[in-house]
Amino acid sequence: MNGSVRVGRVVGVPLRMHWSVPLLIGLFAYALGRQGLPVWTPGRPGAVYALAGVVGAALLMGSLLLHETAHAAIALRKKISVEDVTLWALGGTTRMGRPKTAAAAFAVAVSGPLTSLVIGGVALGAGLGLHRLSGWAVPAVVLAWLGWANLFLGVFNLLPAVPLDGGRVLQAVLWWRTGDRDRADVVASRGGQIMGLLLVAAGWIAVLRGAPGGLWIVFVGLFIMVVAGAERRRAALHAALRGVTVAEAMSSPVVTGADWLTVQRFIDEVAVPSRHSALPLVDFDGRPSGVVQLRRLASLPVASRESVRVREVAIPLSQCAVAAPDEPLSAALDRISLRSGARILVVDDGRLVGIATGKDISRLVQRGSLSGREPR
Repeated sequence: MNGSVRVGRVVGVPLRMHWSVPLLIGLFAYALGRQGLPVWTPGRPGAVYALAGVVGAALLMGSLLLHETAHAAIALRKKISVEDVTLWALGGTTRMGRPKTAAAAFAVAVSGPLTSLVIGGVALGAGLGLHRLSGWAVPAVVLAWLGWANLFLGVFNLLPAVPLDGGRVLQAVLWWRTGDRDRADVVASRGGQIMGLLLVAAGWIAVLRGAPGGLWIVFVGLFIMVVAGAERRRAALHAALRGVTVAEAMSSPVVTGADWLTVQRFIDEVAVPSRHSALPLVDFDGRPSGVVQLRRLASLPVASRESVRVREVAIPLSQCAVAAPDEPLSAALDRISLRSGARILVVDDGRLVGIATGKDISRLVQRGSLSGREPR
């Protein structure tokens, strides 16, 4: 996700934090310390409210991290690749590969909400228990607030709307019942679009009635609509490419460059004549070693271009989408990431035999639609 930085690892995968997280913590701390605690436990010093607000907000972000960690842990247990976990303004997101079975998809999807519900129940129970011992002291209120927040988070995430976890659960159930994964994805993403529209409408009604918090509901609804729409288009693309192999979409031969060249020499001899925005690299043995993007070369200071090798500024092969010629194209598409771009390196017996870009795939789909049939 753009605007996020890596802050560590969780269950063996990179943990990233978006710039909006400190802002979110500040908003929660302010709401709890300046608005909630003074009402529920009056008469305490302002410093106590401020400290309790920060602690409560930090605990809530910690519970959001546990929610996403549950997704990542179950995915890894089900042999699903996990790229990273990112915390941001709307909670968090776990980027992973597509589950191979409906059962695996269901387990991954339901793990997050269940974690939130368990945390919510434990925190609420601890808060109520502390209240019985000492009355509504500040720690009891913070725990109760944390419990209710997690219960709300768990229930809200179970709404049947992609990209919420409930939408993923619906996808898994429909996939299990129909045996058609693409159809299940389309139906669940359509439900997400409808749910997002309803949230936007509800938020605007709240704003018009004088509740500024309705803007947050509008924002959440718009986010759900956008993501659900993107997933619906992706599901339609997977359906259109059913039965199509990577070889049918790839372009060949491929313009490549030697990865041992200096950046300046690579620009002069390979990049400029090729007219491509990204180029695959090969090593001394002629095997693919990565992809270099021209914008990355352009960002390198001119003074460094004679001493830096092009492989030092390239995306290594391990981070690129790689597929065999006879592999289903829809499966290869799942390996594409924002970092490597919309391109698939087609490798056969260790040799680069072709490349499939977004334009190649779009052209294949268009050709199929003109002929009135799915591309084959």
